[in-house]
Amino acid sequence: MSPFRSVTPDLPGADTALPGRSRPLSVPEANIVLGTSMVPPFPDGSERIELGMGCFWGAEEIYWQMPGVITTAVGYGGGVTPNPTYEEVCTGRTGHTELVLVVWDPQRLSLTQVLAAFWEQHDPTQGMRQGNDVGTQYRSAIYTSSDDQTQAALRSAAAYQEVLVAAGYGQVTTEIRPAGPFYYAEEHHQQYLAKNPYGYRCHARSGVAFPVDAFEAAV
Repeated sequence: MSPFRSVTPDLPGADTALPGRSRPLSVPEANIVLGTSMVPPFPDGSERIELGMGCFWGAEEIYWQMPGVITTAVGYGGGVTPNPTYEEVCTGRTGHTELVLVVWDPQRLSLTQVLAAFWEQHDPTQGMRQGNDVGTQYRSAIYTSSDDQTQAALRSAAAYQEVLVAAGYGQVTTEIRPAGPFYYAEEHHQQYLAKNPYGYRCHARSGVAFPVDAFEAAV
């Protein structure tokens, strides 16, 4: 278990979670902003990671704007219920958190840059919430696709914890572990802020910069 895994007493187990469904929700293959496929297989040499940082609308927008990102999609993961709907996730009875799937070209964008954006664009000390958004689906999470990613994420959490404490913040509650199933969210949630540019964004940032230079120097 990661030392940064949040305490989650309210998450349901297999015996109490909603049953979900066997068939995945229908979503378009293409990201309407980037024009690239949101579903595997992804380009050879690309990397993928799943990040929970509050409401997934704004999280996805942050990453589709980053040079080197190949595609993004929003969905649910970290819980129990297969192929949940948004309404089911919001009940807290699926165990899932809202995620953005990020696929990128490591020749153009480093994992450090991906993680730095994650830490800086939300407050990872808030537990089951981000700002006024309260619930298990808003918890901070990094779900990785390789051992190297997991170790880098853990090191980045430790590095960010130091600067957060110096700034007066508390314990990082981010859940860090290998990714399980990723369940794509409904079509209208995909690239939501491209379709609704004045839509809701929740970024409960701490305002504390990630120590990129010190982190990379320590690797």
